[in-house]
Amino acid sequence: MRDHVRTVIGLGLAVGLMALFLRNADFASVWSEIRSARFDLVCGSLLAIALSYAFRVRRWQQLLSPIGQVGFVAAWRATAIGFATTAVLPGRLGEVLRPYLLARGEQLSASAVFATIVLERLLDLVVVVTLLGVFLLFFSGTVRTVDWPALNALRGVGLMAAAVAVTSLALTILAARAPERLRGVMTRVAGVLPVGVASSAGRFFSKFGEGLGVAREPGRLLVALVWSLPVWLSVALSAWCVCHAFGIPLPLSGSLLVMVLMVFGVAVPTPAGVGGFHAGFQAGVTGLYDAPVDAAVGAALVTHALSFGPITVVGIVLMLRAGLTFKGAAALAVNGTRMGGREEPGSERPVDGGG
Repeated sequence: MRDHVRTVIGLGLAVGLMALFLRNADFASVWSEIRSARFDLVCGSLLAIALSYAFRVRRWQQLLSPIGQVGFVAAWRATAIGFATTAVLPGRLGEVLRPYLLARGEQLSASAVFATIVLERLLDLVVVVTLLGVFLLFFSGTVRTVDWPALNALRGVGLMAAAVAVTSLALTILAARAPERLRGVMTRVAGVLPVGVASSAGRFFSKFGEGLGVAREPGRLLVALVWSLPVWLSVALSAWCVCHAFGIPLPLSGSLLVMVLMVFGVAVPTPAGVGGFHAGFQAGVTGLYDAPVDAAVGAALVTHALSFGPITVVGIVLMLRAGLTFKGAAALAVNGTRMGGREEPGSERPVDGGG
């Protein structure tokens, strides 16, 4: 029942945000803008998005290195299927399915691999708010529409996000480098849980701690942080290419701001970021760079399609080749969310991927 409520809320948010996004658009004009967009720059945007996923996979390999050597193809396959699942199914199940599939295929601990996803998200947040800070400190003068309330709001959100990112990363590093403290916390938590649940929780946190291994090695963690930079610069470059394909003179520095707004939009829990992504993009190029509404709507639609379309298609193809349907993927994701898992990958019976 809770899953159905979450689905309804997500769809409702998507519909409401899309209505807000399209409220002033002339659909005939938007279609004309899309048809006349420069094809070479659209292709450049697609290449930038492809590079962002390649950088993302390489970073994941770095985060995984303390618990096992994982090949690029294996990490890419799990990433594509995970992103496709997140785009199609509600509840961001792909965030759980991705580490679970990799763990099962590479005979690793699912809890340990899931910990690398937590680290990945923290690194993403650190880099995104850092790029926002760079823009606000050095390039806010490029804004064409002097909408200071919007910029002040961005400063406030950025400061809060930065505080959360730095604090969370610091606590994660502390937990990874002081496993005895983590075990002490786990012991106290387990003391108030039923015996069966405490046992599962203990196994989960033990394996989860192993997945934080890269946080105990400053050199490897720094390399993973460095890999995060081209991930998001590629996303910003993709937005810049599409804007110029639509005749929107967005400066390169402004693409950092648009990228951050897209990230904030995707944080809204809708399938594939529908609505939130579009509204964030539009707010950036129309509210701060005075772009025409129809060109901004067309550019947002194309940017979203390039960002989520190809990876979703590739992920679905890989799922089908593995004999996995979305029903089976959802079942695997739910199995992977069990506290610690009563079974580690490789020992469990396979979940039926059929319909």
